[in-house]
Amino acid sequence: MKKNLLFLLLATFVFQLNAQNNPNQEARKLSLALYAISNLYVDSTDTDKLVEDAISGMLEKLDPHSDYLDPQETKDMTEPLQGNFDGIGIQFNMITDTLYVIQVIAGGPSEKVGLHAGDRIILVNDTLIAGVKMKTNDIMKMLRGKKGTEVRVKVLRAGTPDLIEFKIIRGKIPVYSLDAAYMADKTTGYMKLNRFAASSADEFREALAKLKKQGMKNLILDLQGNGGGYLNIAIDLADEFLEKDRLIVYTEGSKQPREEANSTGRGDFEQGRLVVLVDESSASASEILAGAIQDWDRGVIIGRRTFGKGLVQKPIPLPDGSMIRLTVSRYYTPTGRTIQKPYESGKTDDYRHDLIERYNRGELMSADSIHFPDSMKFNTLVTGRTVYGGGGIMPDVFIPVDTTRYTDYHRKLVAKGVVYRVAMNYVDQHREELAANYPKFIQFNQQFEVTPAMIDELKEIAQEEDIEFNEEEYERSKALIKLQIKALVARDIYEMGEYYQVINDDNPAYQKALEIINDRDAYNKELGYK
Repeated sequence: MKKNLLFLLLATFVFQLNAQNNPNQEARKLSLALYAISNLYVDSTDTDKLVEDAISGMLEKLDPHSDYLDPQETKDMTEPLQGNFDGIGIQFNMITDTLYVIQVIAGGPSEKVGLHAGDRIILVNDTLIAGVKMKTNDIMKMLRGKKGTEVRVKVLRAGTPDLIEFKIIRGKIPVYSLDAAYMADKTTGYMKLNRFAASSADEFREALAKLKKQGMKNLILDLQGNGGGYLNIAIDLADEFLEKDRLIVYTEGSKQPREEANSTGRGDFEQGRLVVLVDESSASASEILAGAIQDWDRGVIIGRRTFGKGLVQKPIPLPDGSMIRLTVSRYYTPTGRTIQKPYESGKTDDYRHDLIERYNRGELMSADSIHFPDSMKFNTLVTGRTVYGGGGIMPDVFIPVDTTRYTDYHRKLVAKGVVYRVAMNYVDQHREELAANYPKFIQFNQQFEVTPAMIDELKEIAQEEDIEFNEEEYERSKALIKLQIKALVARDIYEMGEYYQVINDDNPAYQKALEIINDRDAYNKELGYK
């Protein structure tokens, strides 16, 4: 005890003696504090956790996006953006503590051994995972593993009384960022991008080539709900639409010089009408792309004001596999607009509640509720239209949130997985019949209807989940519920793209995009062309 105290006193004396002339006094101060707590604190301490908490505490005082990730969080964050991971190759949902296989990835390990969409995985390596309230992350850790290793699963399949065992050799699983690419009409293509991953530009170009062969002249790019990803991919995709030597984005910080990204003129869709769909969950890379398109009057932006994430994080790897994501600069659109919405350092709760505040102010229902100061007005670079900065990208055409059909009853049905279970049960019981009756999606989309029996089942399951039936709210949400069930059935017997072909029938932004993109005069008017 005396030895520790003497060392502490000596270290304090030396620190104070050299503080004025020592440029590293802050680091020494932190080290001294850590030593004191580790060696003198009344209770036992976890030094590793103290260090992590200290780093997190410092970063929280800076801005809402600088943060610390432990080794597992670092891995979880980077895997979806890198484009692949090692695993068994399935997409799944956890419904009532049971793992339902939604989709088996083509060519993956699970498809090779015969796993099907609709299977319920009950055991993994003899460990029961059904009905035990296991965390989804823990189940993912059991299914994922190093390429070439084996995992045994036992599944329950509709029509088969006994569990079926599969031995699956894990492999490299591709992660796709393009959820859908199809012809919305004879000349208009539609693409839904869920994130800006390493493979996104290649996926886009491949889909673009296929759609062009089908007669595509115009394109709707859907970035609704796209939270961003890699900056270089956003630049690469913007380059597909812009002529040569057009500024796409620039970054700048107090300790970072201005860096610009310009188009090359090698894009595959520099001509043709373009509409970009955005909403309040479109962030970061989505805003960079939408901002460049808007500033150069290249396409019409439709939807609601985007999230407003315009801070650039530099990843700083640490020796144990953890990472600091430190904000080093800001994004600016070609006109000089800042994308970042206002924030106060250290007040991350207020920042995170911004979307709730937007809703409470009525911003999601009416464009008139959004007010920009004159200092935030900018002019586009071709036709001189007025656009706004100061937080997010304000669309050219505003689409309010539809509050008429989204009731509390509907939200509870979705939250407790009732809608999904009705669709899954129907596919389980009629898979062969569906395949025979609708060999092609176009037949399904034109002819399939949700049956009264399916609605009765929905009400029964809702009652079992203690969701009180509300006749008035049910009637308001009935059409939406049926559409969602149909879309989920389509996803289970076809692919994710077919899900969006069904669900977009209820997407007002999508419907408005089709209307404007097929009306040359309306399209040009929105962009300020005469």
